Parts: sequence; structure tokens; C-alpha cells
Amino acid sequence: MLICMLAWALVAGQVAYAQLPNSLPGGSQFNPPPPPPPPPPRIEVPKVPQIDAPLRYDYRPAPQPSFSDRVVRCLDEAAAAGVKPSRRAAYSRSCANRDD
Repeated sequence: MLICMLAWALVAGQVAYAQLPNSLPGGSQFNPPPPPPPPPPRIEVPKVPQIDAPLRYDYRPAPQPSFSDRVVRCLDEAAAAGVKPSRRAAYSRSCANRDD
């Protein structure tokens, strides 16, 4: 009787195990493998300014606009000021040649 129950338990276990293919070590052949986990986020400590640290200044002068940039700016100023189109060329030459 004990041998029959043991044999029945083994057969029932195999049948139940065969009905759950995803529980097998390899999984189902129809299911794709799960994607790899994403990399952990990179944690960086923000730079905290120190109270006694010396201040850093940029002593370089600001870059000067090119001549064509100055001419365009002067033409825009002339149009905004209501200078007649026939006088804008003279105004823009005079304006662009001035030191700002």
C-alpha cells in the first residue's frame, strides 16, 4: 500500500510539474528571456561652495562684435528710430564706425 501511494505521488508530481512549463528551469521555449536589469542610477554629490574659498573672476574682456554685426544693429536702430531709407546707409556707416 505504501509503495502504491509513493508511486502515485511520484506520477502525480510529474504530471503536475509537466503542466507548468514556465516553472521548469529553462522556462517555456515560446517565452523570450527577461531583459537584463537596468544599470543602477549614477549618484553624484553636488559641489558645495566653501565659505572661505577665494572667488574666481574672469578678467578677460568681452568679445567685440564684428563690423557686420555692428552694421546690422545700426540698420535696425535706424529703422526703429524712423530714419528714412535714403538716409539709413549714411547713418549705419557713421554708427558702425563709432566706438561703443
